[in-house]
Amino acid sequence: VVLGYEDTLKVTLGDIIHHTKACRRGAKDTFIIADMPFMTYHLDLETTKKNAARLILEGEANAVKLEGGSDYRIAAIKAIVDCQIPVVAHLGLTPQSAYAFGGYKVQGKKESEFNKILEQAHKIEAAGAFMLVLEGIPEDLGKKISEELKIPTIGIGAGRFCDGQVLVYHDILGMSDFVAKFVKQYENLSDKITSALGRFCKEVKIGDFPTEEHIYNRKNKE
Repeated sequence: VVLGYEDTLKVTLGDIIHHTKACRRGAKDTFIIADMPFMTYHLDLETTKKNAARLILEGEANAVKLEGGSDYRIAAIKAIVDCQIPVVAHLGLTPQSAYAFGGYKVQGKKESEFNKILEQAHKIEAAGAFMLVLEGIPEDLGKKISEELKIPTIGIGAGRFCDGQVLVYHDILGMSDFVAKFVKQYENLSDKITSALGRFCKEVKIGDFPTEEHIYNRKNKE
């Protein structure tokens, strides 16, 4: 969203490190979780560990997050945790897998998908992840996973029974073009921002800004 990319696949490790460092400067006493970008934990475990370490050492994050629950992802979680780096896992509609899913579609509706995601959730907990994000799944699946796992679950379009909830703040504030079913907009800042900038441009063009109150001269008292 911030960089103007069409999807999350184009985000690089350098992008995440840059953004995470900025977060750290503005939130010194906050627990910060950095997403591992596409293809930074897919190739081999050695590369995965090095990339996770960079997010901790260079980005100054407290933990990393990665998507998926395949056998290789489970191995990646174990490898990163073995480096004493906390890991957040992510199941359901995982944005980095959108092409494989055929788009941003709800996952776990079919019985086979439901059971697979539930099984992966248990494996993720056993691998050492300390938290699990559940995105774009039926509410009963989010409820069952949250009840059966000891680690906390954070829902985004996963129903009412997860241990916590998260939304992208651009969606909360009405600053995105697309509004998913699970999003509640608490404000429409897009219209307000557009209106304010429009008024500024108009006033500059017709000479209503700046006025006497907005300028400095030698008589002004600082």
